[in-house]
Amino acid sequence: MDTMGRHVISELWKCDINKLNDMNYIEKVFVDAALAAGAEVREVAFHKFAPQGVSGVVIISESHLTIHSFPEHGYASIDVYTCGDRIDPNVAAEYIAEALGSEVSEKMELPRGMGPVGVQHREITTTK
Repeated sequence: MDTMGRHVISELWKCDINKLNDMNYIEKVFVDAALAAGAEVREVAFHKFAPQGVSGVVIISESHLTIHSFPEHGYASIDVYTCGDRIDPNVAAEYIAEALGSEVSEKMELPRGMGPVGVQHREITTTK
């Protein structure tokens, strides 16, 4: 399958609430996840909300990793998008899920850049 990239969207539930609210921890996890997948980190930007929650992005040469956390629900929404076929976004997504202590994760992978025909492949994986 010829694509310009792969986009993994993860719904992480029953995460460690303290980790979801710790901006420094999340930033380190995201940088480490990118590196574990073999990506080249370019820029990092994270923001801590009051009274809780973190949003952030790690820009990689191959595209990006993002998060928005909802500690009050034990939930985090994650995106990992990689261009080309050298980096597997699933490696980073799984690293993040484990690091945040997610007990339930739902993951969908979408191919990107396949042309105007639309999405031709969709994979949903649920783990508990």
